[in-house]
Amino acid sequence: MTELNPDVTKFLDELNHPLRVEVDQLRVILLESVTGLSENIKWNGPNYSFAGNDRVTMRIHPPKLVQLIFHRGSKKTEQPEHRIIDTDSRLLIWKENDRAFITFKNLTEIEANKTVLAEITKKWIEATR
Repeated sequence: MTELNPDVTKFLDELNHPLRVEVDQLRVILLESVTGLSENIKWNGPNYSFAGNDRVTMRIHPPKLVQLIFHRGSKKTEQPEHRIIDTDSRLLIWKENDRAFITFKNLTEIEANKTVLAEITKKWIEATR
């Protein structure tokens, strides 16, 4: 089993979030999808970085859904000409060519898309190294 960051677990324990099971499942999927991905808290939610660079942030407020925001960090950078990854998945909603998000409302949606989410995460990390 993947080792979850105890500081993130403590943060979530204190929130008593109604979608805690969903949040924890997403944590495991993300961490298991890419070796070297690290977890911390940023922007009031779990955040995932690779080689010290923020790449995926979990938006957990409002507590009616959970969003994964795929990005290249907090600083605005020049937009790539094309979307940063190629995927046939309709899960990703693109905001810009280097920023997209996925929304989950329940555990059933997460479980049904577990494999695709892991593939998207791998591609994202590879493309933003």
